[in-house]
Amino acid sequence: MRIKICGLHPVRDVQLCLDLGTDFLGFIFYEKSPRNLNLEDVQKLKKYNKQNSFFTAVTVDPTDEFIKNTVIGNFDYIQLHGSEKPGRVKEIASMGLKVIKAIKVKDELDIDNYKSYNTAEIILFDTPGMEKSFEFPKSLISKLPKGNRFALAGSISENNVENLVKLGVNFFDLSSSLETKLGHKDHLKIQNFMKKINSINENSSI
Repeated sequence: MRIKICGLHPVRDVQLCLDLGTDFLGFIFYEKSPRNLNLEDVQKLKKYNKQNSFFTAVTVDPTDEFIKNTVIGNFDYIQLHGSEKPGRVKEIASMGLKVIKAIKVKDELDIDNYKSYNTAEIILFDTPGMEKSFEFPKSLISKLPKGNRFALAGSISENNVENLVKLGVNFFDLSSSLETKLGHKDHLKIQNFMKKINSINENSSI
């Protein structure tokens, strides 16, 4: 199982997530977000030993200038959460970055949009909420493609993740469900979620 936690603060949250073995650590560059980072925050990330984790820059329709000045050299992945077309995703991938492309799903027809993004290393199926914690429609989860390339976002927590695993999901992206205060991760919630994931993994290997 792979876990991505998004909207992290470079000082408060990173070491905890690394110590817990979180696979992807997401940092948001979106001015409308309460989790938005600045260039000074980026510099603080350089002090960490990432071990086996990947740092991800979460963006919305990023410019080439932003990618070259901020993302390249500081992040392992770039997440594209805007209206980027397949051609634009291919351009960004050609800059030497691994791409996570978010597909916003309202109904079953939206799921097939991922097929246009072959140059994206990871496809993230999300609700149209843009950081608002909308629940992904349960009726559509079983219709999502399976495998490590495909991630799910949308009101995931320790209370429902086991049921989502039973529906075939094994890559989870969380943000606001791990907060008690907007924009501030609750470390106990992170610890409890990762403990739940470890428990599921142990039980599945028995």
